Amino acid sequence: MHDDRTLVEARLKRVLDERVRPAVYPESVPLEVAVWHAPGEPVPVAEGLAAEPEPVRVGARWGAPWGTSWFRVTGTVPEAWAGRTVEAVLDLGFDENMPGFQCEGLVYRPDGTPVKGLNPRNQWVRIGAPAEGGEEVRLHIEAASNPVIMGYHPFRPTPLGDRDTAGSEPLYTLARMDLAVLDETVWQLVVDLEVLGELMAELPADSPRRWEILRAVERALDAVDLQDVNGTAERARSCLTTVLSAPAVPSAHRISAVGHAHIDSAWLWPLRETVRKVARTTANMTALLEDEPEFVFAMSQAQQWAWVKEHRPEVWARVKKAVADGRFVPAGGMWVESDTNMPGSEAMARQFVHGKRFFLDEFGIENDEAWLPDTFGFAAGLPQIIKAAGTKYLLTQKISWSRTNSFPHHTFRWEGVDGTRIFTHFPPVDTYNCSMMGSEIAHAVRNFKDKGVARHSLAPTGWGDGGGGTTREMVARAARLRNLEGSAAVTWETPSAFFAKAEAEYPEPPVWVGELYLELHRATLTSQAGTKQGNRRSEHLLREAELWAATAAVRTGFAYPYEELDRIWKTVLLHQFHDILPGSSIAWVHREARATYARIAAELDGVIDAAQRALAGEGTVPLVFNAAPHTRAGVPAGGARPASGEGRTTLDARPGGGHVLDNGLLRAEIDGNGLLVSVHDVEADRETIAPGRAGNLLQLHPDLPNMWDAWDVDEFYRNTVTDLTDADEVAAGADGASVRIVRSFGSSRAVQVLSLPPGERRLVVDTEVDWHETEKFLKLAFPLDLHAERYASETQFGHFFRPTHTNTSWEAAKFEACNHRFVHLQEPDWGVAVVNDSTYGHDVTRTVRADGDRGTTTTVRVSLLRAPRFPDPETDQGVHRFRHALVPGASIGDAVREGWRVNLPERRRTGAGEVAPLVTADRDAVVVTAVKLADDGSGDVVVRFHEAHGARARATLTTGFAATGIEVTDLLERPLADTEAPPLDGDRITVRLRPFELMTLRLKRN
Repeated sequence: MHDDRTLVEARLKRVLDERVRPAVYPESVPLEVAVWHAPGEPVPVAEGLAAEPEPVRVGARWGAPWGTSWFRVTGTVPEAWAGRTVEAVLDLGFDENMPGFQCEGLVYRPDGTPVKGLNPRNQWVRIGAPAEGGEEVRLHIEAASNPVIMGYHPFRPTPLGDRDTAGSEPLYTLARMDLAVLDETVWQLVVDLEVLGELMAELPADSPRRWEILRAVERALDAVDLQDVNGTAERARSCLTTVLSAPAVPSAHRISAVGHAHIDSAWLWPLRETVRKVARTTANMTALLEDEPEFVFAMSQAQQWAWVKEHRPEVWARVKKAVADGRFVPAGGMWVESDTNMPGSEAMARQFVHGKRFFLDEFGIENDEAWLPDTFGFAAGLPQIIKAAGTKYLLTQKISWSRTNSFPHHTFRWEGVDGTRIFTHFPPVDTYNCSMMGSEIAHAVRNFKDKGVARHSLAPTGWGDGGGGTTREMVARAARLRNLEGSAAVTWETPSAFFAKAEAEYPEPPVWVGELYLELHRATLTSQAGTKQGNRRSEHLLREAELWAATAAVRTGFAYPYEELDRIWKTVLLHQFHDILPGSSIAWVHREARATYARIAAELDGVIDAAQRALAGEGTVPLVFNAAPHTRAGVPAGGARPASGEGRTTLDARPGGGHVLDNGLLRAEIDGNGLLVSVHDVEADRETIAPGRAGNLLQLHPDLPNMWDAWDVDEFYRNTVTDLTDADEVAAGADGASVRIVRSFGSSRAVQVLSLPPGERRLVVDTEVDWHETEKFLKLAFPLDLHAERYASETQFGHFFRPTHTNTSWEAAKFEACNHRFVHLQEPDWGVAVVNDSTYGHDVTRTVRADGDRGTTTTVRVSLLRAPRFPDPETDQGVHRFRHALVPGASIGDAVREGWRVNLPERRRTGAGEVAPLVTADRDAVVVTAVKLADDGSGDVVVRFHEAHGARARATLTTGFAATGIEVTDLLERPLADTEAPPLDGDRITVRLRPFELMTLRLKRN
């Protein structure tokens, strides 16, 4: 037989494109259209429906950037269409290649009942099959003219990312507003031919199955009369019955399809627009669930559910019914799909507390899975948090984006810093927007790395980001792939059903230990410094507010601000979403975030002030309130008393120029250019700075990644560096015990103050940068005279180690990494910590000196600022302030303590006398991260703590109140039935902790 395969395949494509798809709607009549453009921000639905619109025609331009237009469409079903399926086809000017990234709409009936969303791949509204013609049609469309920020030429700077700069020119052209007859037979034929054509293309060219499909398709094409597609579609379908009914082989891969619409809670649109995207999608999905009995849809992010409840109660009623039917499934159990690298310990815990509690309160449903398909890597502390929240599984997909190394598993157990293991799955379909294309299904089968020991994977299926979710076409494709020879077998299932099957078939999967590092998007650790500082500051203010409010409530009867703290926590958690905290959203998002953080700080400062006033009472005793988890200057952790201080710092001239700071513990030499040429640890008689090098060195790199500007920094940025060594001014500080350095570079200016606090073994570096560069990367370098093959980075509830060398491609790929409050490097008897108050990105490199002592120089560089121009062309322009400290002679315990110190400065006020802590621990290794009242309003005190040094610890907790009972709880403050509570002996509790073990205690009060 002659090989005519390519001929038939080309014929299939043309006939589908030019004849069969256009015949889906064989008859149509235009609708009458009128429009009202809402001034300013979106208006309530009732106002939009009541507005008086002006007539408009198809072909008219509409939609200023970020505007809202209310279209009213009216018409009459022709008499001749009686008994036929009629739909409204409503094209707002969509580009079908951009679902989720342009204009969208939500359709309402005149009474305000939502019908469904309109999106580029979902432009129809079912009218029905009227028994007789003449039915009047009247629909309203709330249309959002969201601009395309990342178009066909992505990453180009645009003013469209903020309403203040976007202009007012209309963006879209009204394309089609018709009533049309839907030929369901032709629609089914389209799906038949698409599924078979795509399957055929994925099979080997010499596969018998491929040729069977080819011949069946050829017969179907022969059966179609191209002049009468509608009249011959059924005949064509009959030619495909045999190949569509051939069952999958018993060993076929099994795919659990989960209806899905990954909606970024903010990204290339502001938060207010996400509220509407979620409403459109949930309206779409509840409508599809009514039409498709096998379909299952899962939605994560409790915040998004809460938005529907608050802003779209009519949609919420439909959602609640679908949840009760078990087909609209809460997923993930987190408040948002947050970044997991940068959120602090308590914040990461509260993501699960607030997320899971929402689903429990609203539906009585507890999630077993953490659902984070798009998060940019996963911190090593996360497994313990997942387990402590009562969750068992993790799903993500983003690791498949890694550029250097291919992750070796799709199903595995992930082990965190404390040894906790979580059953984890990466969908081998390599997308969280699967559309049931044959190429996607075949890729999942080929790509699955656990063949031979497992055969189940998951496919999140649907258009995200306002693309409308799963479509009826995807459901129809999945129906054909349920049991089809040559394909994986596809079944709609809930996430929990998938994980139960996957774990049952693969009870002993491989183990991956440590962070799940994404070899991409490393610059998200630095972009939008103001957002990151707002997050860090908010986390620590929340700690203080809970601590002092709880202490005041127990001591004085102070009214604990349950509702206020709950609201603020949820706001902070929302802003940890994986495109807000990482700095990868448009200017509008970050402008609002900075304002939100400022408002939160004012509110929390008010709570703290009121609680401390209640605790301090009236008096003139100078009190220092210490919110850190370690005693400071004689002030106990969580208490207040007069501080004890000793020692002094001297400032002298340095021979040859510059200054010398000395506090008896450290002696720091700053040369005439304001560089640290020596930091001498007096007690250890050890130099910190590497010979011939200088610390406190600002370094500037060009920074234009190949793509993903706000997200990425590519390794070649290191090829070019400018050391900022010239100083405008190096002088004694105003306090006479510090050194002030001023530098100018480019269009920017940096002012630094170096100081040695009396009696403390740390050199503080305060940096203020008035930043006006573009496409540049600013680092602060400390070259250390230290030989270390690894270093420690703080993460949630502990720390973990990364190598300082690049023996393998896995190590080399980690050229920019995340830490929380500290990094720590150590030789066996001496170490150095670099602590920070608001930065996350850093790098650590090592070289061996070629001459002199041939020792090792290990350089720690903290990342201060970037200047990408997409998606925010003005990223980080303006003034920024940072605090870092260099801590010579530091153990890991010192690093932990100093990290807390720099983030929780003491507060001073006068009062009647000292304030005793509610809870103290007698071991520095046991770090208390939260002291609060129980969320249920019982008045019980909740204390959360962990072992922070990486060793076993036995500690005594002492309560400063009469506790009547004790329970070990999960993060949601529920007792752990299988865990014995430590003994309560009067006011003493003895606990034993494994390395990095996290524990939550609920202390009962009468």
